[in-house]
Amino acid sequence: MTVPNRRFTRSTQDTWIAGVCGGIAEYFGWNATVVRLLFVVSCLLPGPQFVIYLVLWLLMPKK
Repeated sequence: MTVPNRRFTRSTQDTWIAGVCGGIAEYFGWNATVVRLLFVVSCLLPGPQFVIYLVLWLLMPKK
């Protein structure tokens, strides 16, 4: 049995700012709107969420 080869990449089609949330949604098979809402809600909590987003923007390759 072969496993499909999935890559963790930024989305080029489902993008608002950098395609990070769209890429995460594509990788896990989730709805991109849900991932974006979770990110926005998480930004209301203390922590480095915005910095993590910027790092992913820099490190995740485009599709």
